[in-house]
Amino acid sequence: MKKHLTILSAAVLLASCESATTENSTAQNTTQDSALTQEALVERGKYLVTIGGCNDCHSAKTMTDRGPVPDERYLMAGHLAEEQLPPVDQAAFKNGWVLFNMNNTATVGPWGTSYAANLTPDATGIGTWSLKNFKKALREGKYKGMDNTRMLLPPMPWPNFVDMTDQDVEAIFAYLKSLPPVKNNVPAPLPPAGA
Repeated sequence: MKKHLTILSAAVLLASCESATTENSTAQNTTQDSALTQEALVERGKYLVTIGGCNDCHSAKTMTDRGPVPDERYLMAGHLAEEQLPPVDQAAFKNGWVLFNMNNTATVGPWGTSYAANLTPDATGIGTWSLKNFKKALREGKYKGMDNTRMLLPPMPWPNFVDMTDQDVEAIFAYLKSLPPVKNNVPAPLPPAGA
């Protein structure tokens, strides 16, 4: 009986040691994984921007045999300042429509006309923004990420990003800051016609 008790105690001790080693190893790996290098952070940000469809609205397009694709010269530069919008048929809004321009960088709806922002690191984009500004814009929908400013306008889906992890927000910011700066002073939004 004493021999069985000794063997059982030894087995429990070994299992406890193995469990503690595994937990410690897992904790170390988690810490290492969560501390991404700058290069890995930028790559993660590029991935998130791509799958999140950010280029859909924030990049001018070029027409290809596959249809419109982001123009590499204007990645994340927003609505191009020199691009004029065609006249808008106001009757469309009475029937519940929202209109996008051909580049998908300008939207007209009941709120007025909104233009996709320049998110490149130029001074006309997010060049002077801090990570704190970026987080406030993305998670709270505040224009330029500043308190006491207007809310971001549709179609910017900022409510979708409220629960985004800090690491993912930082990754997107790192990627945007790594892009070539594009000087492009996006027009201010316009109120609805007749307002």
